[in-house]
Amino acid sequence: DVQLQASGGGLAQAGGSLRLSCAASQLHLDDYAIGWFRQAPGKEREGVSCIDSSSGSKYYADSVKGRFTISSDNAKNTVYLQMNSLKPEDTAVYYCAAGRYAAIADIVRKQPPSRVHYDYWGQGTQVTVSS
Repeated sequence: DVQLQASGGGLAQAGGSLRLSCAASQLHLDDYAIGWFRQAPGKEREGVSCIDSSSGSKYYADSVKGRFTISSDNAKNTVYLQMNSLKPEDTAVYYCAAGRYAAIADIVRKQPPSRVHYDYWGQGTQVTVSS
């Protein structure tokens, strides 16, 4: 079975950094889009950033552009989300997810990721940013 293991969350001060990891098993990153979503209390889950490793295409939500960087390491089958200049509004549970054709199309077309295009989800990791 496909499994995604998200890790790296924690507590950071505003202006600080964290790096999230999403380790995938039973799938090849070249065949899937990997997306990072987040959900803050009382809010809907939103797409933050995603990557299509086969093309190198990436997407960032406007709220994180210039601060977050997504990357993939095919040898480790792991996708990273480097989060710099963190803000209190970045506080949320962060989830990684994997999707195929429709999810890849979103990235290539530079459209926000749609949750329904992602088939597999990790368990989430909490990110808390203090002011």
